[in-house]
Amino acid sequence: MNEVKTPKKPLIFYYAIVIIVLLLLNLFAVPAMMQRSIVETDYGTFMDMTEEGNVGIVEVQSNQILFTDKSQEHIYKTGLMNDPGLTERLHESGAQFGSVIVEQTSPIVSFIVSWVLPIVIFVVVGQLMSRYLMKKAGGGPGSMSFGKSSAKIYVKSTSGIKFADVAGEDEAKENLIEIVDYLHNPQKYASIGASMPKGILLVGPPGTGKTMLAKAVAGESNVPFFSISGSEFVEMFVGMGASKVRDLFKQAKEKAPCIVFIDEIDAIGKKRDNQLSTNDEREQTLNQLLTEMDGFESNNGVIILAATNRPESLDPALLRPGRFDRRVPVELPDLKGREEILRVHARKVKADPNVDYNVIARMASGASGAELANIVNEAALRAVRSGRSTVSQADFEESIEVVIAGYQKKNAILTDKERQIVAYHEIGHALVSALQSHTAPVQKITIIPRTSGALGYTMQVDTGNHYLMSKEEMIEQIATLTGGRAAEEVACGTITSGASNDIEKATKMARAMITQYGMSEDFDMVALETVSNQYLGGDASLACSPELQADIDRKVIDLVKSQHEKAKQLLTENRHKLDQLAQYLYEKETITGDEFMQILNA
Repeated sequence: MNEVKTPKKPLIFYYAIVIIVLLLLNLFAVPAMMQRSIVETDYGTFMDMTEEGNVGIVEVQSNQILFTDKSQEHIYKTGLMNDPGLTERLHESGAQFGSVIVEQTSPIVSFIVSWVLPIVIFVVVGQLMSRYLMKKAGGGPGSMSFGKSSAKIYVKSTSGIKFADVAGEDEAKENLIEIVDYLHNPQKYASIGASMPKGILLVGPPGTGKTMLAKAVAGESNVPFFSISGSEFVEMFVGMGASKVRDLFKQAKEKAPCIVFIDEIDAIGKKRDNQLSTNDEREQTLNQLLTEMDGFESNNGVIILAATNRPESLDPALLRPGRFDRRVPVELPDLKGREEILRVHARKVKADPNVDYNVIARMASGASGAELANIVNEAALRAVRSGRSTVSQADFEESIEVVIAGYQKKNAILTDKERQIVAYHEIGHALVSALQSHTAPVQKITIIPRTSGALGYTMQVDTGNHYLMSKEEMIEQIATLTGGRAAEEVACGTITSGASNDIEKATKMARAMITQYGMSEDFDMVALETVSNQYLGGDASLACSPELQADIDRKVIDLVKSQHEKAKQLLTENRHKLDQLAQYLYEKETITGDEFMQILNA
């Protein structure tokens, strides 16, 4: 897509021009206007003017003589001569001895410098600032363009993003393909009495491809496509946001049929309330948007696309049918979707034909489309660093570890005791997981420190899609998380700070089991915790009495503690395997899941 943009210079650019002009005036123009010219003459003329009594002021310097005529209108300069009686003759002629002032300020120059020049500077600065503000508001210089929409118009392009370039979101593409088909063949829908939704809201976590889907719609449709961010409606001038909304829809109606895409619509579409901190400007902008989308005037042929990752914060009036009739979830891709996304991005690099994208997709469980694109790029960079012409399977696998845990810290040197503790810690995770029946198989174990701060990690990879977790699976996962600390206690007789992340994850999972998933026999199916911002990490807050909160804390502690004891028991019963595997990992630093299982089953 070719995007039509108007280049804008920052305000500091205009201030720099004014400062440069002032400096040039002070250095060249003003001194030139204020300086009188000096006439160079010979010593004989100076003697004649002295005899005639036509010398006004004279100044004898070390290398020259400066003097004026009697009217002091002209300044003369001559050289020094051996003339002993010069002083007496000058005194007798009536000349005055003093300093000859070369510069003088005439009334005209003084008026220009004191009054005219400041006025001109203020006028120029005012004009430049007004032009800058007009450009920022969306218009051009010389026009009253405050409140104009700054929406970017995407024109038709053969090199733009198409639906074929978007993978892993088949359901979302079907909804949007229908929109494009309606714009191309409206009579097909009109013949049966069907009409397209006025608005389509794309919701999902960051990096899942909401904006890319909108760009694909722009690439597929042959109609004008307006793109603007929700934050661009918010201005410091009252009423400018509402004016921009009016102007945007005015342009859209003139170019109908067309598509208007508003990215991050939650910037202007938040719920209205009666709090004192309410932003009136934002509410005015929202009210104008509501009116334009479904008011007395119809917007036939104008389809609104919007994207957000905070749908729960949007105003209910904005989400009702008639404004946004259809909500399209753009979720994290599943196994098949991740494999398709990897193949799409792998077309941009020279990949080895033997690369197994299914294995890479399983290793990248939970990754978004943007993260998968980053994984492919990191793999290509690793291949370049290694001097290879193609990207191999090992490059892809290592790039996943780079995205998850960071780069290897080659300069981090652990002591033998620390390496031994880290080896037991990671084998503790892997062994507790392998000794249970509801956990994912181990893919890789390493004790090489990473830039994320991890001194080692154990990678577990599911063999297929996993949409639900049972109570038994979650309990066993808590036991697996406590396996690292349990191995330190059983084998090393000490505990270290390396289990901090494991403790955090185990506690969070145990609390969620009790407060969100109804997996506690005492509380049954009672929601004790509410989750907001589900697409932005899920902020949880307790919704119960203080007494109940204390009871929840005790049950969380009991649950984690019981699984910790279970992990210690499993490792104590299999102490021989724990020592054997930890020693092997200590020597090799990195082992695969297959090597781990061979030693375990030997």
